[in-house]
Amino acid sequence: MKRRTFLATGTLATAGIASLLTSSCNDEQTNKEQPAITGDVVPSFELDEETISTLQEKMVSGKYNSEQLTQLYLARIEAIDKNGPKLNSVIEINPDALAIAKAMDEERKAGKIRGPLHGIPVLIKDNIDTADKMQTTAGSLALEGHIAKEDAFVVKKLREAGAVIIGKTNLSEWANFRSAKSCSGWSSRGGQTKNPYILDHNPCGSSSGSGVAVAANLCVIAVGTETDGSVTCPASVSGIVGLKPTVGLVSRSGIIPISATQDTAGPMGRTVKDVSILLGAMTGSDTTDAITKESEGKALTDYTKFLDANGLKGKRIGIDKKPQGDNQYMHVLVKKAKEVLIQQGAEVIEIDYYEKISKLGDAEYEVLQYEFKDGLNKYLSSSGASVKTLADVIAFNKANEDKAMPYFKQDILESSDKKGDLNSKEYKEALQKSHTGSRKILDEVIQQNKLDAICGLTMGPACSIDMIYGDRWGDVFLTMPAAISGYPHISVPCGTIYSLPIGLSFFGPAYSEPVLLAIAYAYEQASRNRILPAFQKSFLL
Repeated sequence: MKRRTFLATGTLATAGIASLLTSSCNDEQTNKEQPAITGDVVPSFELDEETISTLQEKMVSGKYNSEQLTQLYLARIEAIDKNGPKLNSVIEINPDALAIAKAMDEERKAGKIRGPLHGIPVLIKDNIDTADKMQTTAGSLALEGHIAKEDAFVVKKLREAGAVIIGKTNLSEWANFRSAKSCSGWSSRGGQTKNPYILDHNPCGSSSGSGVAVAANLCVIAVGTETDGSVTCPASVSGIVGLKPTVGLVSRSGIIPISATQDTAGPMGRTVKDVSILLGAMTGSDTTDAITKESEGKALTDYTKFLDANGLKGKRIGIDKKPQGDNQYMHVLVKKAKEVLIQQGAEVIEIDYYEKISKLGDAEYEVLQYEFKDGLNKYLSSSGASVKTLADVIAFNKANEDKAMPYFKQDILESSDKKGDLNSKEYKEALQKSHTGSRKILDEVIQQNKLDAICGLTMGPACSIDMIYGDRWGDVFLTMPAAISGYPHISVPCGTIYSLPIGLSFFGPAYSEPVLLAIAYAYEQASRNRILPAFQKSFLL
């Protein structure tokens, strides 16, 4: 959860602050030849910028098998995540990873191929349950040692697809719903994750580790989760593709919750095609998550069929007529993005919607606090964790303040615990204003302008890491509209400013993933903005 988003457009907005805050290549390989500018010497990696498809081709040809790929990625994690620049994006390695990969190789030899993810190494966020030897802690010391009783539904789907879960990624603790002064990418269990482009800069959150791991080629794909910006924000600042699906398309059972109305897991990868493949493996109706019933007849297992280099032709794309922020370089990126859209056959329509949405921030924050308390208490009470309630977590942190809260405290945990239950009048009114109100605003602007998608820069360049005073994001953050409405949102590399990646967002109505993926793919193929991280030690003009 990128809690700065709703704080910026909500509680801080009431104080008068409007908001807080390349090379040519073929269809599969993106800019592999660009040299890295390094601080520490980062070893070259033979799997740099590989995709699901190219890895499958190499396994079919016999150049690699899944066990060898897994070994290579584990060695890469050891070389630059734990040593070298010490990205700190992986919180735990799966001790069974090589055994799982070997089993997938045996199936392949026997002629059984489960699908495009068969034998493909993947990392998942440490708030997603795995019933194996790995912990599920949301980065919190209060949950250290917690082993889930069963796999999350999305983990079951990944295993069924033949994916090899090689480890779990670090995150902003409690999915960045702990303190208004937190530093994204920091957890008391995992420490601080670093941005692979400039190491003293922020990886954004809360799926910080997943974004960094994909960007730095520690894996080919990863799974993150989002409540408001937690997939799309780290995707933007890490120069990768991240998709927040429609709430209901992907089950949340077995995922440590914040919000029943906004939470979802989402795929992260270096290309739109890889994200499309991973999304298809994650969807499915789940009896333990009632909202997924809404996806029946709408969920698909293959989204790659919508990927068309001409996917922008005839599309109507809405962009807010008010410029995003004051930075002239960001304005240049928006101009270039518009030019690409138009060149590829899209019609760009000026719209006015964001200021209306931003006024719903206070209501969103109320909803999240109520739902966090309710959801976390239910999760903990049925888990094998030693803490059974949010109040227990708060007490643990106070008793272990030097280790659990050395930099920032737990004001959001405490304010959430003071809320009532979901029958509260305050909660129901906030939910009506936030969730229903945001959908009304977006539906009206989409229908009135006959839009296929709304577009804009996902956010500005990453701020520097500051564990003492917290994040200081700029004045551009486009995660809120799709988050509070529960609508799908994809971020694709748009370019760089100050050597830091910037994402371009596309979002639309519920279950419009096929259209958004087609648009994002066409933009990606025409623009080719993905570049390898440089692992610079610090920001230098």
